[in-house]
Amino acid sequence: MTQTLPSYLKHHFLIAMPHMEDPRFAQTLIYLCEHNADGAMGLIINRPSGLNLGDVLEQTSPGLDIPAGIGARVVFNGGPVQSERGFVLHRGPGHWEGSLDLGPLQLTTSRDILVDMTRGRGPRDSFVALGYAGWDAGQLERELMDNAWLSCPADYQILFELEPEQRLNAAARSLGIDLSLLTSQAGHA
Repeated sequence: MTQTLPSYLKHHFLIAMPHMEDPRFAQTLIYLCEHNADGAMGLIINRPSGLNLGDVLEQTSPGLDIPAGIGARVVFNGGPVQSERGFVLHRGPGHWEGSLDLGPLQLTTSRDILVDMTRGRGPRDSFVALGYAGWDAGQLERELMDNAWLSCPADYQILFELEPEQRLNAAARSLGIDLSLLTSQAGHA
């Protein structure tokens, strides 16, 4: 008998299927920062929060001089868990106090990265979100078996360069799928 090792999806996108019933995740694209035997953690990358970086910085760093270009940057709703906590997913040179090295990217939760961004010393590419999406051990695997999600390798052009409303369909197209042609009815053959 051959035993297969689990396949984890770190650095992949999760594409919500059209029949996703949970309104917190309907029509979302998630970047998986971590996925292992203990569970998974990711950030929704296509749902702007209605806040910009200037709004966040006014709350966290009153009196900080915020350049207009930085202040206008969109902050995303990264997920329903700890929605008051900020996350900066980024690549490029630089390391900040609360940075976790994810391999090709870093995830930073400390305020020092935001201050450096206002001073022009931030990362080359960055994505700012409040909150995250999380799954307990085995939960994401069950959702994948239930066809709640499609997955594909992450494309950093989609993450850092495309407009938020284009990201979900671009990720699906990378798999050769047109989401508008999929039914919202779930089922198994």
